[in-house]
Amino acid sequence: MTTYVLRHGQTNYSRRYLVNGDPTAPIRLSEEGRRSLNKGWSSVPLHSVKTWLASEFPRAQQTANLLMGVPGPELITDPRLNELDYGEFEGNPFLEYAVWLDGHGAHERPPGGSESQREGIRRMLTGVLAALERPGPRVLVAHGLLVSVLLWHRGRTPGGAMPLFFPEAPYIEPVAIPDDELPALVGALMNDLDTGVLDHAVGSGDREVMRIGEGAAVATFDPVSHHSPDQKDLPHA
Repeated sequence: MTTYVLRHGQTNYSRRYLVNGDPTAPIRLSEEGRRSLNKGWSSVPLHSVKTWLASEFPRAQQTANLLMGVPGPELITDPRLNELDYGEFEGNPFLEYAVWLDGHGAHERPPGGSESQREGIRRMLTGVLAALERPGPRVLVAHGLLVSVLLWHRGRTPGGAMPLFFPEAPYIEPVAIPDDELPALVGALMNDLDTGVLDHAVGSGDREVMRIGEGAAVATFDPVSHHSPDQKDLPHA
């Protein structure tokens, strides 16, 4: 059997690179996000899916419900699949959180937040592993950070440390993980969370670049020690 992990469809928040880690915010799919669901219809054997899981966020549940169709199997909500709690950065541009993360590291919780980046990733991976307790094939509709971590692991350099920033995950495109590989994959990533961290995604001299997709830059910025947050370059996406 196989577990398919995918990011929800586009929202007006994600389109503008605004962060939302509060599941009570009524943020749903944009028109483009709804149109993009055909990616899921063409890449996942939807007719054979036995278990559908989603985070507590409206955009994830909306994505799952639209993909499964009506009538469909019961949608199971698992808070372990939730987006990261961004604390006081809620609703702000991702770059503001990125600047803070660059200066404080992956193991510190943001002001007003309940978890660090690494704690959030650990929680998400626990939810992925727990999906094996349910009948397969399974579809898990989650958020960009989880899918980005899985994609990084798939293409990682042997022995490379987990980075602080990850390439942006595509919408709807699933990461397919066979059942016999999933425990070892999660175990390896859990071990990464306890080891060192690379400071940046991509370096270019004294400049650091956060990238999305196959190389388009989300943001280019100087190290935090050199400039205050209001001197950071705006996203290029």
